[in-house]
Amino acid sequence: AGYVIKSHYFCTSERGELIREQYPECDAIGAVTLNRAVGGINPVAVEMAARSGARLVWMPTCDAAHERAHVFSGDPNKKLPYWAQILIQLEKDGVNTPVISILENGKLTDETYDLLDTIAKHDLILATGHISHEETFALVKAAKERGVQRILITHVDFPTTFYTIEEQKELLSYGAYMEHCYTTFATGKVDFNTTLEQIRAIGPSRVVLATDLGQKTALYPDEGLLEFATKLYENGFSAEEVRQMTVKNPTELLRG
Repeated sequence: AGYVIKSHYFCTSERGELIREQYPECDAIGAVTLNRAVGGINPVAVEMAARSGARLVWMPTCDAAHERAHVFSGDPNKKLPYWAQILIQLEKDGVNTPVISILENGKLTDETYDLLDTIAKHDLILATGHISHEETFALVKAAKERGVQRILITHVDFPTTFYTIEEQKELLSYGAYMEHCYTTFATGKVDFNTTLEQIRAIGPSRVVLATDLGQKTALYPDEGLLEFATKLYENGFSAEEVRQMTVKNPTELLRG
């Protein structure tokens, strides 16, 4: 039926429009991720993304201070993600990409408040990306206060963004949905039983299933989503519950 196109570096609304023109039955939807390539916490980038049809705004991912500290932890045996190789090459070429934090002295930056106002104005989805828990809770609280209606907590069982069930329940009080991605368990970053435990505790009504696929070396996103759905079905979730997490909840977030 469709999908949101995510890039760490570029707004994807134009790609979505081209896909919809070529394949009208596929509702490809654009998004923007607030890394350095688009100016970081840049309300103008979000304004233009919204005007060009984007529906989802990710907070920083590969440029988040929290994510960088985790990935570049000093462990020489640690397998680096693909984006880390890009970052290493950029630095080798003299391209400076400083980390991004949305807190200064424990308070959200002015740019972050402006960003939330822009998201609220266009009724976009706010996704938390790879920021720290301290940043997430401050952000989600402020987002609710400033009228943001659509909030998605980015892959809650991923190592760098792992939220306990209790933390997820607190975020639920702000109307947020919890996102689980196929690649997290499929690549061994979390035991699938942990994913099951979290989804059961939160309940299908507030969970969105995604894939984090699209890499050249991986299976196609629709294949990954089918495998995710099948595993949940085999572990006691009904077909209707799986449909809620793969169809109904994403549609509610995207279209209301």
